Amino acid sequence: MGDAASSDATPVQDAAHGSTPSALPGRASLQDAMLRGPLLKPLLQLAVPTTLVLIAQSLVGVAENWYASFLGTEALAGVSLVFPVVMLMTMMSNGGIGSGVASAVARALGANQRDDANALVWHAVMLALAIGLVFSVLAWMTGPALYTALGGRAGALDAALQYSNYVFAGSIPFWLVNLLAAALRGAGEVRVPALVTLVGAAVFLVVTPGVIFGFGPVPALGLAGAGLAMTLFYVGAALWLLRYMASGRAAVRLTKGPLEPRLLRDILRVGLLTALSSLQPNLMVMVITGAVGLFGVEALAGYGMASRLDYLIIPILFGLGTAVLTLVGTNVGAGQHERARRIAWLGGGLGFVAAGAIGLAAALAPEVWLHAFSREPAVVAPGMDYLRIVAPFYGLLGLGFVLAFAAQGAGHVLWPFLAGTSRLVISAGVGWFVAARLDAGLSALFAMVAAGLVAYAGVTVVAMLAGAIFRRETAPRGT
Repeated sequence: MGDAASSDATPVQDAAHGSTPSALPGRASLQDAMLRGPLLKPLLQLAVPTTLVLIAQSLVGVAENWYASFLGTEALAGVSLVFPVVMLMTMMSNGGIGSGVASAVARALGANQRDDANALVWHAVMLALAIGLVFSVLAWMTGPALYTALGGRAGALDAALQYSNYVFAGSIPFWLVNLLAAALRGAGEVRVPALVTLVGAAVFLVVTPGVIFGFGPVPALGLAGAGLAMTLFYVGAALWLLRYMASGRAAVRLTKGPLEPRLLRDILRVGLLTALSSLQPNLMVMVITGAVGLFGVEALAGYGMASRLDYLIIPILFGLGTAVLTLVGTNVGAGQHERARRIAWLGGGLGFVAAGAIGLAAALAPEVWLHAFSREPAVVAPGMDYLRIVAPFYGLLGLGFVLAFAAQGAGHVLWPFLAGTSRLVISAGVGWFVAARLDAGLSALFAMVAAGLVAYAGVTVVAMLAGAIFRRETAPRGT
């Protein structure tokens, strides 16, 4: 896991499709740092801004949950019902198709194919428009049946639909922001998307209470106000990013052009399977949410509060993972597979330590987190059970999560998909069975969630050790 020696570096591949000169001098120096020299410094340079931004986004979600708690238990349960679906869209756009975009851009730039990297941005925009529209239509058409299946009843179901309809009205700008940000991350430019998100988060935190509870001439819109505020943020952010990336000032440029099947394949060969992998944890959460719903609305609200911590850890891991993806993709594009492998293990180790520390703290003092949302004993008790049983295994989540991003950068995502499948089967499948069929209680369900994390990390580590992710025979991009 040490720093790479200069012997790691091999000449970067010449363009196969008419590349132009490399980036601006400052960006060229970052590109050089990604390909040569110490590993930790460029990893942290890429990871820290993205991590801070994603933590800010998660805190916005936590604040939104806190605001909802003032509207009552049914409103809190309604947000908990919609939250897994919102996270599904988030993870598919950021960690699914977004990873395909970032990986393709990173490998193109590593192989010095700048024209391809620029063209990939336009392809990302087209994908965002198409997939965002699908999400909006599906959410409006299937929302009532979906939230009912997840345990929504009466007031909780009404609250879920009120919130969901406004959130998913903004699916297209949501996808645009995340795929454009992914293209910038793949090029090593993390500060601009970070700035956009931080400004948006600050505005959201100020505006949201006013539209939820009413302020001056602004009427109280309840949960609809929270959904509306989110949609307006993404509309503004999407318009700004589109203008910035078309201006020529970004690391990669948005220019309109024909859709090329080879570039779509380059995105989707990583993005599709990774998107399916993104479905797995969210499908798992939906099934577990449904199983918890069998124990009543208090259990559902308590589980929703506790599992929010899972999603607060994800931004830390995602920021680290996207940095690993960019570094691995750039080095694989340049043919430097051994350096890419060391980056993967370094990132995985950092993920294990960071997530593990948070998990141990939560397991030892779960009330510190839970009492921020509720002090009602019937709501807090199931949340405490969840954190005491599952949180000690968060380190394994961190290890497997970051190694999966390394695999995305390398362009080999089958084994992380199989690792996610094993987690889904154990945590959701077996967990639902013991809760719904064996009537074993919430503790048994949560134990299966923990067992799923063991399987997830185990499969990914075995694949790394067996050489299934970094294959020496893989040719540099463009050869």
